[in-house]
This record gives sequence, C-alpha cells and structure tokens, in this order.
Amino acid sequence: MTNQHFDRTLRAFQTRIPFRSFTIALVNGDRVIVDDAKALAVRDGVAVFISADGTPTIFDHESVSAFTDG
Repeated sequence: MTNQHFDRTLRAFQTRIPFRSFTIALVNGDRVIVDDAKALAVRDGVAVFISADGTPTIFDHESVSAFTDG
C-alpha cells in the first residue's frame, strides 16, 4: 500500500461522522481495533494508535493488509 493510499484511507475511517470503530489488519496477523478517533495520529504513511489502557501500537503503510468496519 502506498503512503498516500494509507493516509487517505485511514483518514476516511478516522473522520466518519458519526465515528464508528474500525479494524486495521496487519500483515503479521495482528489486528488493531480503533475505538476512538482522537487516539490515532497519522503522518506520511506511519500511524500510532493509543489504546484505552495507554498501550501504543505503531504501524505503517507496508504493515497494513486491510481496513474494515467494526
């Protein structure tokens, strides 16, 4: 996935009104459930999500296999 496609897709999910949680599937099989738009920072093909318990997950455009609802 290119930097631009990654950023555009992630921003589209992040800015939906009303916000709905979504899942990011990583190529290593891990899944990140984004349940709060404000807990996600995105820039130039890299993102970090901070979970409710404070755990950060860093991922980039090369590590994502899919974005899905829920």
